[in-house]
Amino acid sequence: QVQLVESGGGLVQPGGSLRLSCAASGIIFSRYVMGWYRQAPGKQRELVASITSGGLTNYADSVKGRFTISRSGAKNTMYLQMNSLKPGDTASYYCNARRSVAAMSLDDYWGQGTQVTVSS
Repeated sequence: QVQLVESGGGLVQPGGSLRLSCAASGIIFSRYVMGWYRQAPGKQRELVASITSGGLTNYADSVKGRFTISRSGAKNTMYLQMNSLKPGDTASYYCNARRSVAAMSLDDYWGQGTQVTVSS
């Protein structure tokens, strides 16, 4: 059974830090592009950051310089280090694992989400 389990969310003050984790099981981890998405109430889900097996990363402009995505093949786990958090970062954060060939999606898995709230 494929599972993506997020952890590490919580309540933090502006300027604070959190580290999110996504533990993957039931997949060959190295074959997947991993990513973090977030969605605030009433707003569209957006890509926060992604990382390939080779370590190529991509970040949303709003988080560049503040967030760092990484992955551990040995642990089958992806991380998102979030620093200098802002109230606008408040959202549910979702782990995604995706594998595709050309225009065809082969696999697309999602975790259950973890809540991040940035507030004074």
